[in-house]
Amino acid sequence: MPELPEVEALREFLTEHLTGQEIVRVLPVAISVLKTYDPPPTALEGRPVAAVHRHGKFLDVETGGGPRLVVHLARAGWLHWKDRLPDGVPRPGKGPLALRVALATGAGFDLTEAGTQKRLAVYVVRDPGEVPGVARLGPDPLADDFDEARFAALLDGERRQLKGALRDQGLIAGIGNAYSDEILHAARMSPFKLAASLTPEETGALYTALRATLTEAVERSRGVAAGKLKAEKKGGLRVHGRAGQPCPVCGDTVREVSFSDSSLQYCPTCQTGGRPLADRRLSRLLK
Repeated sequence: MPELPEVEALREFLTEHLTGQEIVRVLPVAISVLKTYDPPPTALEGRPVAAVHRHGKFLDVETGGGPRLVVHLARAGWLHWKDRLPDGVPRPGKGPLALRVALATGAGFDLTEAGTQKRLAVYVVRDPGEVPGVARLGPDPLADDFDEARFAALLDGERRQLKGALRDQGLIAGIGNAYSDEILHAARMSPFKLAASLTPEETGALYTALRATLTEAVERSRGVAAGKLKAEKKGGLRVHGRAGQPCPVCGDTVREVSFSDSSLQYCPTCQTGGRPLADRRLSRLLK
Protein backbone atom coordinates (compact mmCIF):
# COMPACT_ATOMS: atom_id res chain seq x y z
CA MET A 1 0.00 0.00 0.00
CA PRO A 2 1.35 3.46 -0.86
CA GLU A 3 1.99 5.39 2.35
CA LEU A 4 2.96 8.96 3.16
CA PRO A 5 6.42 8.95 1.47
CA GLU A 6 5.20 7.44 -1.80
CA VAL A 7 2.07 9.62 -1.92
CA GLU A 8 4.19 12.69 -1.22
CA ALA A 9 6.49 11.70 -4.10
CA LEU A 10 3.45 11.28 -6.35
CA ARG A 11 2.21 14.71 -5.26
CA GLU A 12 5.52 16.28 -6.23
CA PHE A 13 5.56 14.38 -9.53
CA LEU A 14 2.01 15.43 -10.39
CA THR A 15 2.68 19.02 -9.32
CA GLU A 16 5.43 19.15 -11.92
CA HIS A 17 3.48 17.40 -14.68
CA LEU A 18 -0.10 18.58 -14.08
CA THR A 19 -0.01 22.16 -12.82
CA GLY A 20 -1.33 24.54 -15.47
CA GLN A 21 -2.45 21.72 -17.76
CA GLU A 22 -6.06 21.48 -18.92
CA ILE A 23 -8.06 18.34 -18.15
CA VAL A 24 -10.06 17.35 -21.23
CA ARG A 25 -11.44 13.92 -20.28
CA VAL A 26 -12.09 11.99 -17.09
CA LEU A 27 -13.04 8.43 -17.97
CA PRO A 28 -14.21 6.12 -15.16
CA VAL A 29 -13.61 2.58 -16.40
CA ALA A 30 -14.57 0.71 -13.23
CA ILE A 31 -17.78 2.23 -11.93
CA SER A 32 -17.03 1.02 -8.39
CA VAL A 33 -14.07 3.40 -8.17
CA LEU A 34 -16.30 6.50 -8.02
CA LYS A 35 -17.55 7.23 -4.52
CA THR A 36 -19.40 10.47 -5.34
CA TYR A 37 -21.84 11.54 -8.05
CA ASP A 38 -22.31 15.29 -7.52
CA PRO A 39 -20.39 17.03 -9.00
CA PRO A 40 -19.94 14.51 -11.85
CA PRO A 41 -16.47 13.71 -13.20
CA THR A 42 -17.28 15.77 -16.30
CA ALA A 43 -17.21 18.89 -14.08
CA LEU A 44 -13.42 18.55 -14.06
CA GLU A 45 -13.18 18.73 -17.83
CA GLY A 46 -12.11 21.95 -19.49
CA ARG A 47 -10.42 23.19 -16.32
CA PRO A 48 -6.72 23.75 -15.63
CA VAL A 49 -5.00 22.05 -12.72
CA ALA A 50 -4.22 24.70 -10.12
CA ALA A 51 -2.30 22.59 -7.58
CA VAL A 52 -1.82 19.07 -6.22
CA HIS A 53 -2.09 18.44 -2.47
CA ARG A 54 -1.62 15.51 -0.12
CA HIS A 55 -3.77 14.68 2.91
CA GLY A 56 -2.26 11.64 4.66
CA LYS A 57 -2.45 8.94 1.98
CA PHE A 58 -4.92 10.92 -0.16
CA LEU A 59 -3.95 12.79 -3.35
CA ASP A 60 -5.95 15.94 -4.08
CA VAL A 61 -5.91 17.47 -7.58
CA GLU A 62 -7.30 21.02 -7.38
CA THR A 63 -8.72 22.58 -10.54
CA GLY A 64 -9.07 26.28 -11.26
CA GLY A 65 -12.56 27.41 -10.35
CA GLY A 66 -13.92 23.87 -10.28
CA PRO A 67 -14.12 20.74 -8.16
CA ARG A 68 -11.24 18.61 -6.94
CA LEU A 69 -10.28 15.05 -7.78
CA VAL A 70 -9.36 13.23 -4.56
CA VAL A 71 -7.81 9.76 -4.79
CA HIS A 72 -7.01 7.06 -2.26
CA LEU A 73 -4.93 4.28 -3.82
CA ALA A 74 -5.77 1.77 -1.05
CA ARG A 75 -3.79 -1.47 -0.89
CA ALA A 76 -3.42 -2.41 -4.56
CA GLY A 77 -4.01 0.83 -6.46
CA TRP A 78 -1.42 2.80 -8.39
CA LEU A 79 -0.99 5.80 -10.65
CA HIS A 80 0.66 5.39 -14.06
CA TRP A 81 1.78 8.52 -15.90
CA LYS A 82 1.82 8.44 -19.70
CA ASP A 83 3.39 11.10 -21.89
CA ARG A 84 0.99 9.93 -24.60
CA LEU A 85 -2.23 8.19 -23.66
CA PRO A 86 -3.52 5.42 -25.94
CA ASP A 87 -6.05 6.43 -28.57
CA GLY A 88 -9.67 5.43 -28.15
CA VAL A 89 -11.90 4.87 -25.14
CA PRO A 90 -10.89 2.05 -22.77
CA ARG A 91 -13.41 -0.75 -22.37
CA PRO A 92 -14.79 -1.59 -18.93
CA GLY A 93 -13.83 -4.94 -17.46
CA LYS A 94 -10.61 -5.28 -19.41
CA GLY A 95 -7.67 -5.47 -17.03
CA PRO A 96 -6.89 -3.43 -13.92
CA LEU A 97 -7.64 0.03 -15.37
CA ALA A 98 -10.08 1.92 -13.12
CA LEU A 99 -9.97 5.56 -14.27
CA ARG A 100 -8.17 7.65 -16.91
CA VAL A 101 -7.47 11.38 -16.82
CA ALA A 102 -6.49 12.94 -20.16
CA LEU A 103 -4.88 16.34 -20.69
CA ALA A 104 -5.06 18.69 -23.65
CA THR A 105 -1.42 17.88 -24.43
CA GLY A 106 -2.24 14.20 -25.04
CA ALA A 107 -0.54 13.16 -21.81
CA GLY A 108 -2.34 11.98 -18.68
CA PHE A 109 -2.50 9.24 -16.11
CA ASP A 110 -4.26 5.97 -15.43
CA LEU A 111 -5.40 4.72 -12.04
CA THR A 112 -5.22 0.95 -11.82
CA GLU A 113 -5.99 -1.64 -9.16
CA ALA A 114 -4.75 -5.21 -9.02
CA GLY A 115 -6.51 -8.11 -7.32
CA THR A 116 -10.13 -8.78 -6.50
CA GLN A 117 -10.57 -6.53 -3.45
CA LYS A 118 -11.59 -3.27 -5.10
CA ARG A 119 -10.81 -0.54 -2.57
CA LEU A 120 -9.35 2.15 -4.84
CA ALA A 121 -11.48 5.25 -4.22
CA VAL A 122 -12.00 8.39 -6.32
CA TYR A 123 -14.02 11.39 -5.16
CA VAL A 124 -15.06 14.49 -7.12
CA VAL A 125 -15.79 17.10 -4.47
CA ARG A 126 -15.91 20.86 -3.98
CA ASP A 127 -13.80 20.62 -0.83
CA PRO A 128 -11.51 17.76 0.33
CA GLY A 129 -13.18 17.90 3.74
CA GLU A 130 -16.24 16.34 2.10
CA VAL A 131 -14.31 13.07 1.82
CA PRO A 132 -14.95 11.12 5.05
CA GLY A 133 -11.44 9.67 5.14
CA VAL A 134 -9.88 13.12 4.81
CA ALA A 135 -12.19 14.69 7.38
CA ARG A 136 -11.14 12.20 10.08
CA LEU A 137 -7.39 12.48 9.52
CA GLY A 138 -5.10 13.25 12.40
CA PRO A 139 -2.13 15.62 12.05
CA ASP A 140 0.51 15.14 9.37
CA PRO A 141 3.66 13.78 11.06
CA LEU A 142 5.96 15.80 8.79
CA ALA A 143 4.17 19.12 9.35
CA ASP A 144 6.27 21.89 10.87
CA ASP A 145 4.00 22.11 13.91
CA PHE A 146 4.12 18.36 14.63
CA ASP A 147 6.66 18.58 17.44
CA GLU A 148 7.49 16.13 20.21
CA ALA A 149 5.05 17.76 22.64
CA ARG A 150 2.17 17.32 20.22
CA PHE A 151 3.16 13.70 19.60
CA ALA A 152 3.31 13.02 23.33
CA ALA A 153 -0.15 14.55 23.79
CA LEU A 154 -1.56 12.21 21.14
CA LEU A 155 -0.17 9.14 22.90
CA ASP A 156 -1.15 10.27 26.41
CA GLY A 157 -3.71 7.79 27.71
CA GLU A 158 -3.63 5.76 24.46
CA ARG A 159 -4.27 2.18 25.57
CA ARG A 160 -3.54 0.50 22.25
CA GLN A 161 -0.33 -1.21 21.20
CA LEU A 162 2.16 0.99 19.37
CA LYS A 163 1.68 -0.81 16.05
CA GLY A 164 -2.05 -0.12 16.01
CA ALA A 165 -1.71 3.44 17.29
CA LEU A 166 0.80 4.43 14.61
CA ARG A 167 -1.43 3.01 11.86
CA ASP A 168 -4.57 4.82 13.05
CA GLN A 169 -5.20 7.55 10.45
CA GLY A 170 -7.39 9.41 12.91
CA LEU A 171 -4.46 9.67 15.32
CA ILE A 172 -1.61 10.37 12.87
CA ALA A 173 -2.08 10.68 9.10
CA GLY A 174 -0.17 8.73 6.49
CA ILE A 175 1.58 5.87 8.31
CA GLY A 176 0.62 2.34 7.27
CA ASN A 177 1.78 -1.21 7.83
CA ALA A 178 5.25 -0.89 6.29
CA TYR A 179 6.44 2.34 7.85
CA SER A 180 5.03 1.52 11.28
CA ASP A 181 7.29 -1.56 11.23
CA GLU A 182 10.23 0.58 10.13
CA ILE A 183 9.61 3.27 12.75
CA LEU A 184 9.36 0.75 15.59
CA HIS A 185 12.51 -1.00 14.44
CA ALA A 186 14.40 2.31 14.33
CA ALA A 187 13.07 3.14 17.82
CA ARG A 188 14.01 -0.37 19.09
CA MET A 189 10.49 -0.93 20.46
CA SER A 190 8.14 -3.87 20.41
CA PRO A 191 5.07 -3.43 18.20
CA PHE A 192 3.00 -4.83 21.08
CA LYS A 193 4.18 -2.29 23.65
CA LEU A 194 1.31 -0.18 24.99
CA ALA A 195 1.49 3.44 23.90
CA ALA A 196 0.40 4.70 27.32
CA SER A 197 3.31 2.86 28.99
CA LEU A 198 6.01 4.93 27.29
CA THR A 199 8.30 6.99 29.47
CA PRO A 200 9.10 10.56 28.34
CA GLU A 201 12.49 9.31 27.12
CA GLU A 202 10.85 6.51 25.11
CA THR A 203 8.31 8.93 23.64
CA GLY A 204 11.17 11.14 22.53
CA ALA A 205 12.98 8.21 20.94
CA LEU A 206 9.84 7.12 19.10
CA TYR A 207 9.21 10.66 17.87
CA THR A 208 12.78 10.93 16.58
CA ALA A 209 12.49 7.56 14.82
CA LEU A 210 9.16 8.52 13.27
CA ARG A 211 10.37 11.83 11.85
CA ALA A 212 13.70 10.40 10.67
CA THR A 213 12.19 7.31 9.03
CA LEU A 214 9.54 9.24 7.12
CA THR A 215 11.87 12.10 6.17
CA GLU A 216 14.50 9.69 4.84
CA ALA A 217 11.86 7.78 2.85
CA VAL A 218 10.53 10.99 1.31
CA GLU A 219 14.07 12.02 0.35
CA ARG A 220 14.74 8.62 -1.25
CA SER A 221 11.50 8.88 -3.23
CA ARG A 222 11.98 12.48 -4.33
CA GLY A 223 12.58 12.73 -8.07
CA VAL A 224 11.84 9.03 -8.68
CA ALA A 225 9.48 8.44 -11.61
CA ALA A 226 5.98 7.34 -10.60
CA GLY A 227 6.44 3.91 -12.15
CA LYS A 228 9.56 3.19 -10.07
CA LEU A 229 8.34 4.27 -6.64
CA LYS A 230 7.18 0.81 -5.56
CA ALA A 231 10.60 -0.70 -6.20
CA GLU A 232 12.30 2.20 -4.42
CA LYS A 233 10.11 1.74 -1.37
CA LYS A 234 10.80 -2.00 -1.15
CA GLY A 235 14.55 -1.47 -1.50
CA GLY A 236 14.63 1.02 1.37
CA LEU A 237 12.85 -1.12 3.97
CA ARG A 238 14.94 -2.77 6.70
CA VAL A 239 12.50 -5.19 8.34
CA HIS A 240 9.08 -4.90 6.71
CA GLY A 241 8.58 -7.64 4.15
CA ARG A 242 11.93 -9.22 5.08
CA ALA A 243 10.93 -12.10 7.37
CA GLY A 244 13.63 -14.76 7.46
CA GLN A 245 16.37 -12.35 6.39
CA PRO A 246 19.11 -10.97 8.66
CA CYS A 247 18.45 -7.69 10.45
CA PRO A 248 20.74 -5.05 8.88
CA VAL A 249 21.50 -3.64 12.35
CA CYS A 250 22.32 -6.71 14.47
CA GLY A 251 22.18 -9.72 12.13
CA ASP A 252 19.38 -11.54 13.99
CA THR A 253 16.68 -13.14 11.85
CA VAL A 254 13.72 -10.87 11.13
CA ARG A 255 10.53 -12.50 12.45
CA GLU A 256 6.88 -12.14 11.47
CA VAL A 257 3.51 -12.08 13.22
CA SER A 258 0.58 -12.85 10.93
CA PHE A 259 -3.00 -11.65 11.29
CA SER A 260 -6.11 -12.40 9.23
CA ASP A 261 -5.37 -9.89 6.48
CA SER A 262 -1.90 -8.49 7.24
CA SER A 263 1.38 -9.19 8.98
CA LEU A 264 4.12 -7.32 10.81
CA GLN A 265 7.85 -7.88 10.83
CA TYR A 266 10.33 -7.09 13.60
CA CYS A 267 13.78 -7.96 14.92
CA PRO A 268 13.77 -9.79 18.30
CA THR A 269 17.23 -8.60 19.30
CA CYS A 270 16.59 -4.95 18.44
CA GLN A 271 12.99 -4.72 19.63
CA THR A 272 11.87 -7.40 22.08
CA GLY A 273 14.91 -8.28 24.18
CA GLY A 274 15.56 -11.38 22.07
CA ARG A 275 12.09 -12.87 22.73
CA PRO A 276 10.01 -13.92 19.71
CA LEU A 277 6.45 -12.61 19.69
CA ALA A 278 3.62 -15.12 19.43
CA ASP A 279 2.34 -15.58 15.88
CA ARG A 280 -1.40 -15.27 16.37
CA ARG A 281 -2.29 -17.27 13.26
CA LEU A 282 -0.02 -20.19 14.21
CA SER A 283 -1.31 -20.11 17.79
CA ARG A 284 -4.88 -20.54 16.57
CA LEU A 285 -3.91 -23.48 14.38
CA LEU A 286 -2.27 -25.28 17.31
CA LYS A 287 -5.34 -25.06 19.54
